[in-house]
Parts: sequence; structure tokens; C-alpha cells
Amino acid sequence: MKKPSPLGSSPVQLDPSAFVADPGLIRALSERSTPVPCEAERVLFRQDEPAVGIFILHQGMVTLSILSQNGHSLLAAQARPGSILGLPGVISNQPYTLSATAAPGAQVSFVSSGDLTALMHSDPALSLKMLEVLAAEVRSARRAIY
Repeated sequence: MKKPSPLGSSPVQLDPSAFVADPGLIRALSERSTPVPCEAERVLFRQDEPAVGIFILHQGMVTLSILSQNGHSLLAAQARPGSILGLPGVISNQPYTLSATAAPGAQVSFVSSGDLTALMHSDPALSLKMLEVLAAEVRSARRAIY
């Protein structure tokens, strides 16, 4: 059971649209992706685990969360279809900063870090689209904090 946030009675809420990417970027990433079965609830990645790739939410729901070291829920968000998840960790070659759990029936695909890097080198315009997603995530986090 999650403990309440020390910041108040509920965790900070991020704007779900912050993770949504340009449709052209989703198409390009999807061409290099592999489907992730989500018949039952499925953890896509956990906070502090090594970032090995990104996940694309095509349909359904994915819950994003951050827990404090004490186990308090600090942040929560529901990703929307068209979202790219795990991008900050992969781009920075750092562990994931949040956890992502797909609901049963969600349609999700995975792009490895290597495939993402190759795509960025082969099509620099897509790199700019990825930066737009990262910037939207930062803006959303800052708004949620203030």
C-alpha cells in the first residue's frame, strides 16, 4: 500500500499530455519497436532501474508514479495513447526516474536504447521531436510542483 505524500494528502499530478509525442515520431519509433504483451497488469519499468529503452503507449492506460525513499507517493500520472515513456533515462543514460505500469489490455511497444540511438543518428529531425517531449515533461513537472 502506498503511503500518502509528505507534500499533502495526495501525490503531485502531472499533465498526461506531457508525454504525448508527434504522430510522425510515433510512426518512426513504431517501425523499430517490438510489441509488449499486457494481458494482465504489467510493470514496464521501475524507478531507479537501468534505462534500457523506451515504451510507446498505443492504446489503453499506463500509470506513472514516483515514490520517495520512504515509500511515499510523490507523483502520479496516467499516460495517454501516443505517449513515449522512459525517454529521459534513455537519453541521459541514467536510471529511470519513475515507474510505469500498464493496465490489462494496454497496447504497448518497446524500442531498445540502441535502436533509439541509431534512429536519432539516421534522422536528426526526429531528435528534435524527442527534445520537444522532454521539454514538455520538464514543464509539466515544474507546473505540478508550483
